[in-house]
Amino acid sequence: MKKLSRLILATLIVFCSLNLSSTASSKVEKAPHETLTPQQQVRLHVITERLAEIKHMDKSTLTKSEKKSLKSELRQLKKEARGMAVGGVFLTVASLLAVIVLLILLL
Repeated sequence: MKKLSRLILATLIVFCSLNLSSTASSKVEKAPHETLTPQQQVRLHVITERLAEIKHMDKSTLTKSEKKSLKSELRQLKKEARGMAVGGVFLTVASLLAVIVLLILLL
């Protein structure tokens, strides 16, 4: 029984790691602009231009409140860009651990 549970656990870990690597490789192969509407493509272009502008900005002359607002703008832009991206199934480490613990307890 112990060998069977270890075998099932090992199979599950291999399956999950293959699943995660396949989603990562599929993201690289797909061009994100193929599935976006023209409006989304324009917005994505505007976002990337703004990110480049912020990256090349001299931040040493900014006040603390300006830096804070710039950081919140960056977070918002990145969140919006990620929302437009086509993705696969994403599993967090916590959910993987929860599944593994449940399987161990049930088996």
